[in-house]
Amino acid sequence: MTPTADPLVHTYSIVARDPATGQLGVAVESHYFAVGTVVTWAEAGVGAVASQAMADPAYGKLGLDLMRARKSAPDALAGLLAADPMREVRQVAMVDPLGRVAAHTGSSTIPEAGHIVGDGFSVQANMMLKNMVWPAMAEAYRSAKGDLVDRFLAALDAAEAEGGDIRGRQSAAILIVNAKSTGRPWIDTIFDLRVDDAPEPLVEIRRLVAVRRAFIHMRLGNEAAGRGDLEAAEREFTAAERLIGDNLEMRYWHGIALLGLGKIDDGLAILREVGSRDRNWIELTLRLPSTLFGSDASLKDRVAKLLG
Repeated sequence: MTPTADPLVHTYSIVARDPATGQLGVAVESHYFAVGTVVTWAEAGVGAVASQAMADPAYGKLGLDLMRARKSAPDALAGLLAADPMREVRQVAMVDPLGRVAAHTGSSTIPEAGHIVGDGFSVQANMMLKNMVWPAMAEAYRSAKGDLVDRFLAALDAAEAEGGDIRGRQSAAILIVNAKSTGRPWIDTIFDLRVDDAPEPLVEIRRLVAVRRAFIHMRLGNEAAGRGDLEAAEREFTAAERLIGDNLEMRYWHGIALLGLGKIDDGLAILREVGSRDRNWIELTLRLPSTLFGSDASLKDRVAKLLG
């Protein structure tokens, strides 16, 4: 590692492994444009890294490389720091698949700055308004309930409640991956959310978490419909619709799934409701593959009649 013109990403963040699921992740907020493009790194079955302060993104890439090669997080971080002549302006944290954690706050990092390493997690911050930011994050993470993403949100909110970044707020990011790799990152990544520039980035990223959850439920609903499980499909689509609000996407595909499951009247009732708000969804239905309509030759005509 050699000195570079590194970005000045002064911020607060958390890295963690969820002991219940094995999920690995990192979350961050800062008064810095698009903080997630620099600080957040994670790979399923490998680990998670936060690189900040005078940030060198190489800590993310090389940290994951070393943990993929079965180095522990403490060993990986120690090796990278030893090779970095600018380590005293860095702040870095890592967690590996076994929940081993390491963190470093350089002696020249702008105060208020520090970190706390806990059981399977680390919180770290620099250029904060007060030195209570990272202790508040640790306490919030330890006491929060729910999924890993919920505990991350609690930690970020706690940091902001203590004053957060001395400059204010601008961007936030959450990256969470599965415990084990399938070799398909697009499947292994559970949350990859970024708010690059917003007056209230934590409010916006919380909204995006709900949207992402809605799409996860919709995927599970479609999978359930594909295997003919009506009860599970109804449950998943209902959860998706509750989370998504006014977005018609979930309600529409719920109706399509019901048609595929042979619940024709119920499916058409949903399509009629959706079409009353936007006729283009009905036009879309008529353009879907003919296999949707199965052996019922009249079904397509019944859908067409919804156009009026």
